[in-house]
Amino acid sequence: MGAEKIAVIKDTGQRLKATEHLLRDLKALEIMLEKGMFEKDVQRIGAEQEIALIGNDWKPKPVLLKILDKIDDPRFTTEFAQFNMEINLDPLVFTGDCFSQLERSLWRLMVKGEKTARLFDAHLLLVGIVPTLHRSDIDLKNMTPFPRYKNLIDTLHEMRGDSFEFRIDGKDSWISRSEDSFFESSNTSFQVHYQVAPDDFVAAYNWALAICAPALACATNSPLLMGKRLWRETRIALFQQSTDVRSTFDQYRERAPRVSFGTGWVKKSVLDLFCDDASRHKLIFASTRDEDALQILEEGGVPNLYALCIHNGTVYNWNRACYGITDGKPHLRIENRILPAGPTIVDEVANAAFWLGMMKGMPVAYANISKQMDFDTARRNFDHAARQGLGANFYWAGSDKQVRSDELILKELLPIARVGLEKASILPADIDKLLGIIEERVSTSRTGSQWILDAFGKLGQQGSKDEALVAVTAGMSKRQQEGAPVHTWDLPGLDEAGHWKNRYWTIEQIMKTDLITATEDDPVQLVANMMFWRNIRHIPVENSQGELTGLVTCKHVMLYYSNQHKEGQNTPVKDIMAKNVTTVTPQTKTLDALKLMKDNDLGCLPVLFGDKLAGLVTERDFVAIVGEFLGEMVGGA
Repeated sequence: MGAEKIAVIKDTGQRLKATEHLLRDLKALEIMLEKGMFEKDVQRIGAEQEIALIGNDWKPKPVLLKILDKIDDPRFTTEFAQFNMEINLDPLVFTGDCFSQLERSLWRLMVKGEKTARLFDAHLLLVGIVPTLHRSDIDLKNMTPFPRYKNLIDTLHEMRGDSFEFRIDGKDSWISRSEDSFFESSNTSFQVHYQVAPDDFVAAYNWALAICAPALACATNSPLLMGKRLWRETRIALFQQSTDVRSTFDQYRERAPRVSFGTGWVKKSVLDLFCDDASRHKLIFASTRDEDALQILEEGGVPNLYALCIHNGTVYNWNRACYGITDGKPHLRIENRILPAGPTIVDEVANAAFWLGMMKGMPVAYANISKQMDFDTARRNFDHAARQGLGANFYWAGSDKQVRSDELILKELLPIARVGLEKASILPADIDKLLGIIEERVSTSRTGSQWILDAFGKLGQQGSKDEALVAVTAGMSKRQQEGAPVHTWDLPGLDEAGHWKNRYWTIEQIMKTDLITATEDDPVQLVANMMFWRNIRHIPVENSQGELTGLVTCKHVMLYYSNQHKEGQNTPVKDIMAKNVTTVTPQTKTLDALKLMKDNDLGCLPVLFGDKLAGLVTERDFVAIVGEFLGEMVGGA
C-alpha cells in the first residue's frame, strides 16, 4: 500500500466509486483465474526487512527521513514511525543459491543503512520490539509525516469510535489505553513471500496456516514491552490490539479484526480470501489511478488491480494472499507476516528457509490439511506459539494428543523442510547450514526471546530495570553486527549499557513505577502502616482516574501523630496531605529534577504522564545513582 498513489475515502460518492473499482477488480481476477493467465513455470521468493532505528543511547531515534534523504536508494522506504525503516529486497527464483543471495543482499543493504544511520548518531537494529521502547516514544510527533499514515490513524480511530485498549498478560501484565493506533509502530518484522500457482493455492495456503505455529515458536524475538515480560512474541498481540476497531458495543456480534489469523480454511481459490476481506472490512483508501481492470482484460492487457491491492494492504492477515506482476505476467503469492525481525541476518534467512522448505515440501498426506485439523485448532496453536514460543504444545494433524513444539519441529517438520529445499534444488551446503541453525536453536531452546529474557533477568539483578533494558539492547546490537546466530550468543554485561547518559539521562530511566498509593478518604492510620510495612517515606494520593491529588510524606504523618491524633479518631488522608505538589514528566532531565529537589528541599517528585500518575522518584534513587558512579570511578581508577 505504501507504494501506491492513494486517497482517503471521505464521502459516500468516493466510497461508491472505490467499491465499484474493487468489485471490477475482483471480477477481473476471477476471469484471469478462469483463463489461466497466471505465471506457473517459475517460482520466486521475496522478503521485506523492517528495521528499528536506535540512537547511541540505545533508544528509539526518529531519524528515518534524514536517512532516506541521504541514502537515496529506492529499496529503502518509509514505515509508520520515524524510528523504523523498511528494505524491500529484489525477488529471487526459488532454486540454487537463492538463500546465499538473500543473505548477501541483506548484509549489503544493512551495512549501507548502518553507515548512513551513523551520520545521524543512529544504528539499525533487528528485533520484534525494541526493549528500550518507552511510552513517550509512542507519540504522533514520531509518526512519519505522510498523509496516508495520518489518514490511516484517523480512520481507524473513527471506525473504533473510542480509545484503543490494550491488555497483554505474560509473566508480567501490561495494560494501557491510547487515543490512536500508533502502538502498531512498535513492531518490526521480516516478511517472506512465496509464489504459488493458482491450482496449488488452496492446498498451499491452508498448509501455511497449519505450520504457522511451529514456524513462529522457533523464531520468537519480542518478549518485552515497556519493561514487561509478556508473550514470547509480544508483537503478535500488540499488532492485533493496536488495529482492532471492534469495541465493547460489539459484544453480541462476531466481527473479524483487521489483523487476523483468518476466519476459516480456504475452500475454492484465492478469490475466497479477497472476497471475504471485501465483505468484512470497510474500505479506507481509494486509488488515484483510474484503471478499468475489465476493459484492460478485454484489450488483451494485464490489469494492476489497484483497488484490490490497496484494500488488501489495509487488512493484515498473518498469512496474506498477494497479487503482483513480474515481467508482464501476473502471479499469486503468500506473504508470511508472522516472523519478527532479527536476531541476526543469518537467523532470519534460516527462518525463511525453514518456512519456505516446509511450504515446498508439503507432504501429499497433508495436501488437504483441512480434513485432518480443525481450523480453530490451527488458530489456537498459533496463539500458544506466540505466547509460549518453544514452550508451547500443539495439537497436530491426525492426532488427538498434544505434541511438544520442539519434538514436532525436530522429528517431523525439519525433515519436511529439507525435502522441500532439495525439491527446489537449493545448494546442499545452504540447506545444511540454514536448517542446522534451526535444529541447534530448537535443541538448545535458545531463541531470540530466550536470550533477551535471560539477559534481562541476569542484568536486572545487577542494576535498575532501565539499565538492564539498555544493556540488553546494546548487547543485542553488538552481537547482531558480529553476525553469529543467536543460539551461540553469550549474555551481555551491565557495562555494555555504556555511558551514564544512556542509563540516567531522563527521569523515565530511574523512576519507580510499582507504586504504593492512597486515596483521599483512606485513614491516616492505614497510610502510616503502609509506610512502615514497605519501608517508604512518600505515598502519592490519587483519585479513581489515576490523577494525582496530593502527597503524604513521613513528615506529615509524624506531625499528625504528635499534634493532632486522638484515640479512636479516623482522620482521612486529605486532611493532612500536601495538595500543591511539585511534579515532573518522564522526559524531564535527571539533573533538572535533582536541582528542583535541592532548590525546594523536596524528598521526592511524582512523575506525571499527561494528567496521570506514572511514577515516583525519591532521594533514595539519586543516592543509588551516586553509589554506582563512585563504584565505576573506583573500578576505573
